[in-house]
Amino acid sequence: VCQEGAPVAYFYLDPYSRPEEKRGGAWMDEVVGRSRLMAAEGSSVRLPVAHMVCNQSPPIGNDPSLMTFREVETLFHEFGHALQHMLTRQDEGLVAGIRGVEWDAVELPSQFMENWCYHKPTLMGMAKHYQTGEELPAALYEKLVAAKNFRAGSMMLRQIHFATIDLMLHSEYTPGGAQSVYDLERELAAKTTVMPPLAADRFLCGFSHIFAGGYSAGYYSYKWAEAGLDDDDAVQSAGRRFRDTVLGMGGGRAPLDVFVDFRGREPSTEALLRHNNLVSA
Repeated sequence: VCQEGAPVAYFYLDPYSRPEEKRGGAWMDEVVGRSRLMAAEGSSVRLPVAHMVCNQSPPIGNDPSLMTFREVETLFHEFGHALQHMLTRQDEGLVAGIRGVEWDAVELPSQFMENWCYHKPTLMGMAKHYQTGEELPAALYEKLVAAKNFRAGSMMLRQIHFATIDLMLHSEYTPGGAQSVYDLERELAAKTTVMPPLAADRFLCGFSHIFAGGYSAGYYSYKWAEAGLDDDDAVQSAGRRFRDTVLGMGGGRAPLDVFVDFRGREPSTEALLRHNNLVSA
């Protein structure tokens, strides 16, 4: 990754599914972080290196990888995390890049980057038939945009349920107490689901994000990160401001202050609802 011809970061990408040797899902992590202390002799700072791992459709025979739209969204999402790591301007390693970022802001760069998948010039610049070069038909693009908010209310409830049960398990649940984890979830489901879960439901056994996935008591960040995602500003000026604030400041500045620097206001649930087309623009 270069700026004005000089390298500022590096990254590795492992894009394709290999079920025999690679777990499912997608993730980004650091190889090394930006650090003044760890700089090599003769250098002022050690440059950050990121890696991204996805499970998208691999090439078959002579055909290239033909990604689904969901796989494109996932790649943009993970690249948002990678950009925060690579474009940091913090030289103190403990708060550079993705380090030291509070939970409220962990998912902001990644959720923000997903919006570009619905930005017509961006999508049309890459969504072409691999043999003829024909652009994605306009009617199909409109369907993608419409599908984005299909059942948005249900998806909102789903994320609220996941985030709330995560917090309840880490703050209210007492191991060996009168309530099992399943009792606690059923109690919550009465408030957050339209249809009650089956008595045999054991979703929590597979909720790997909050046990082995590093999001313990932090799953709420996925939904909270959307509270500021409306992009009415001019694209270039907003992009530069996003780079200099959300991507550049890392954990070296309080996330609320970083957000205000970027948007000029505090996060708002009004923007969250508007982004999901649940209230009128």
